[in-house]
Amino acid sequence: MKMSHDLEKKFQDQITLEFAASITYRQLAIEADEQDLPGIAAWLRHQADEEIVHANKFIQHVSDRGNHAAIGTITEPGVAPGLTVLEIFEAALAHEEKVSEAIRELYRSADKEGDYDSRPLLNWFVDEQIEEEATASEIIGRLKLIGDDGSGLLRLDSELGARPTQSTEAAED
Repeated sequence: MKMSHDLEKKFQDQITLEFAASITYRQLAIEADEQDLPGIAAWLRHQADEEIVHANKFIQHVSDRGNHAAIGTITEPGVAPGLTVLEIFEAALAHEEKVSEAIRELYRSADKEGDYDSRPLLNWFVDEQIEEEATASEIIGRLKLIGDDGSGLLRLDSELGARPTQSTEAAED
């Protein structure tokens, strides 16, 4: 069932936000690279790739419904140079919270229109965002425990760098 023009626009906005999230994570990865933290940078690049997978899920949904998927204007990520590692992850969490709220708003809009066909996709994203926020919060908590302990930071860098990589074209379950 084709979605309304209004809902189509809201999905297009979400697609744009997912690509913007990818760019934000890429910039945060640059900041980690600047500090010689290759594991944290790799983890952030993986997050950037995951955001593209998310955008692709929304694109596929819109297209499958007979609507037109489109990417809007993406502004620069607004990541200041010289962030501490803690600030990098606080910025990541803030962006995840922004994405979470946008998905909840999209869910409310779809429900208001009686667009039940979007529920499975949006349910998946609600669960995914809970996980994303929890992961970023956990890393922030660990960074606060580490404080100025360089060996602790290097251990976290190594741990985050061990995360398996994934293609932007892969389907997530």
